Amino acid sequence: MGWPEGYGRRVLAEVDSTNAEAARVVSGLAGPEWICALRQTAARGRRGRAWVAPEGNFAGTLVMRPQETPDVVALRSFVASLALFDAFAALTGAEAALALKWPNDVLLNGGKVAGILLEGLPGGGLAVGIGVNLIAAPGSQQVEEGAVPPVSLLSETGVRVTPERMLDALAEAWAVREHAFVTYGFAPIREAWLARAARVGETITARTGTRTVAGVFETVDARGQLVLDTPQGRTAIAAADVFF
Repeated sequence: MGWPEGYGRRVLAEVDSTNAEAARVVSGLAGPEWICALRQTAARGRRGRAWVAPEGNFAGTLVMRPQETPDVVALRSFVASLALFDAFAALTGAEAALALKWPNDVLLNGGKVAGILLEGLPGGGLAVGIGVNLIAAPGSQQVEEGAVPPVSLLSETGVRVTPERMLDALAEAWAVREHAFVTYGFAPIREAWLARAARVGETITARTGTRTVAGVFETVDARGQLVLDTPQGRTAIAAADVFF
């Protein structure tokens, strides 16, 4: 593995959150940069939820200034998912045990091993925040009722990976997927993501802030939306939490 050309690398002993650090440094960066924290004091996940991140797990953010429109920028959650899949496969060889859960989780043996949080930054910047349960996973009492149970890479594969090694593998995998995304657009990323997606063809439940929709997971469309076949017809959902 080698560090990808053109990307900065910053490893911090401690920070409040890597996404918060990204917001502080984005204006002074000449190019994309990975920020990894060995300890976070105020980690957070989607919708403002706390993210449990004990020392030894991975907490990182790629900070960048993409040039596309916001709807295209948002598709980088799929780029990040694929990069995580590739990195895990390279580190553990457990490719068959991995799956991707819409919109931004990675599953290992059916449990959540990683999550992704995209946030806009000042001046058109983007923070791609990534948390990975390398050595420990939150208990069931620390996750939302009905959510996929968390697991750790160590418990499921027996492979112990340091945050720095995870950073190197993830950065290399991201550079490959990002190049494909910028060069060829979302179509091949979408195809690759669907080939690794969990529960395609099965009934799942999507909860938005205002409604709950159950249906058969048909696909992800060209805009990255979840498409469900429901009793009321095909429904495309832009943002939601998904439950199996």
